[in-house]
Amino acid sequence: MTIKVCVAGATGWVGQALVKEILGSNQFTLAGAISRSAAGQDIGTCLGLQPAGVIVSKSLGDALSQPTDVIVDYTSPGSVKERTLKALGCGVRVVIGTSGLAASDYSEIDETARRNSVGVIAAGNFSITAALAKQFALVAARYLPSWEIIDYAHADKMDAPSGTTREVAEELASIARNRIEIPIAETHGNPQSRGATIAGTQIHSIRLPSFVIAFEILFGLPNERLTIRHDAGPGAMPYVAGTKLAIEKVMTTNGLIRGLDHLLFDNHVGWGT
Repeated sequence: MTIKVCVAGATGWVGQALVKEILGSNQFTLAGAISRSAAGQDIGTCLGLQPAGVIVSKSLGDALSQPTDVIVDYTSPGSVKERTLKALGCGVRVVIGTSGLAASDYSEIDETARRNSVGVIAAGNFSITAALAKQFALVAARYLPSWEIIDYAHADKMDAPSGTTREVAEELASIARNRIEIPIAETHGNPQSRGATIAGTQIHSIRLPSFVIAFEILFGLPNERLTIRHDAGPGAMPYVAGTKLAIEKVMTTNGLIRGLDHLLFDNHVGWGT
């Protein structure tokens, strides 16, 4: 039996690539597509393909008129939480690829999912190599006491810091306490120049033309340092493989799993422990 998937943000950057993969898959069936700009049109035609027999919906309520197992959300920070909670209330599982949610948002999503006995898998980045970079950083934090993060993205990315770097910072806090020599509040000049404090980690967000998506976790010791960096190219396909894995895994998930690395590693907080 195939998994019935509805893609919210179906005409977006990742959404388009994901829809095309689902349409060509034997494992998944495209049950619905959501896009306000393309509502009422056949999704296949919208993407330059043969008609797919799936009419794009304007809202989640319209899309759920068709039987659906999983909603995959690649939309915007301002709408993803409301849509997720509504889907969970209808007993539909959710995969969240949209960034911009805070830890408190995920706590509410987890509680709602458990109350309705369904699952959510969320990741700031569904790239497998990004998940590896995060895993390596969690290992490093066991041995290196001080770190900061640089978050790079294109000029029109609305959320800062990125969902990826926020996720990394919050999980680093579960491994060790970041050592900051001078408290941020005691910074001379403008404390804001030291970045945003997320779960004890300073994150510096850069938004400029020519950048796609990248992040660096920098660890420092006296006389040496370690940099773990991930760079994404201009295409969306690196995120599709991880999203497809999440769609499969969410069918047997109860509550929230946050981070693709939790699906890839049995011991996601570091090896040899």
